[in-house]
Amino acid sequence: MGTFGYFWLVIWAILGAINSSQADLQLNFYAKTCPKAEEIVQDYVHEHIPNAPSLAATLIRMHFHDCFVRGCDASILLNSTSSSGNQTEKAATPNRTVRGFDFIDRVKSLLEAECPGVVSCADIIALVARDSIVVTGGPYWRVPTGRRDGLISNASEALANIPRPTSNFSSLQTNFSNKGLDLKDLVLLSGAHTIGIAHCSAFSSRLYNFSGILGNQDPSLDSEYAANLKAKKCKTINDTTTIVEMDPGSFRTFDLSYYRLLLKRRGLFQSDAALTTSSTTLSYINELLQGSRQDFYKEFALSMEKMGRIDVKTGSSGEIRKHCAFVNS
Repeated sequence: MGTFGYFWLVIWAILGAINSSQADLQLNFYAKTCPKAEEIVQDYVHEHIPNAPSLAATLIRMHFHDCFVRGCDASILLNSTSSSGNQTEKAATPNRTVRGFDFIDRVKSLLEAECPGVVSCADIIALVARDSIVVTGGPYWRVPTGRRDGLISNASEALANIPRPTSNFSSLQTNFSNKGLDLKDLVLLSGAHTIGIAHCSAFSSRLYNFSGILGNQDPSLDSEYAANLKAKKCKTINDTTTIVEMDPGSFRTFDLSYYRLLLKRRGLFQSDAALTTSSTTLSYINELLQGSRQDFYKEFALSMEKMGRIDVKTGSSGEIRKHCAFVNS
């Protein structure tokens, strides 16, 4: 082989190594090792989510928060242990309002009964998130499987990597870019807020303490909407328990109304409002609103599949946990 041929062989080997983690994910990864795996997940979701549709929002949020810290490796599920003294991602502020851990555990126990030690907790999160959205009438997206579970989970990393509700546009752009996601992905994935709910504490600074000045209200928030929130929902700056719909009047429907609210300056979070401060993201919002719900679903599906591939562990990386809350001993 000539020098030139060897050079290209080396280049292809490097490119192959870079892309191997993504290439190792495949549709129906468990077809031979646990052929009923995806059916078991789907059946459980179909049985239980219709009775608690708000769980769909928290499960897709769990998937998002998991993928943004060390990749989609179920590190969000690990419990803190007294022996190590380490606080895991679960303990971090952004994850204290995440629900659905017991739901994931129940699905895992069904899969362990069917095929012990085969299906990862990381794949369970990805499949459950998708199936939950579908069963509540939302979009379908492909979920290639083969993720393995991570061994490390740190609260500090969750705090540093998960986008905050108080984020401005440049922070969001950096957060997403660091994960290989672009501005179109930012707009589309934010669209999941159409079925979201939030605690007052996530946005009360916009009502009572904007820019750290007590009594200040965020001027970018529609004043009528702000007055309504103060009078009927978040009546004090210290309210940490009241829950507010992120897409009032339509929060059970996965639709485009979230984007319409953004243009009316009625996005609940500063990070929602930030999407209208860039000409690029604003044009994406307007494009979505000019299209159909099905167009939105197709675009959202592509961004979800892309997110589900962030820094995945495959092959011999990580492990297949026996219990999602603990690494194998």
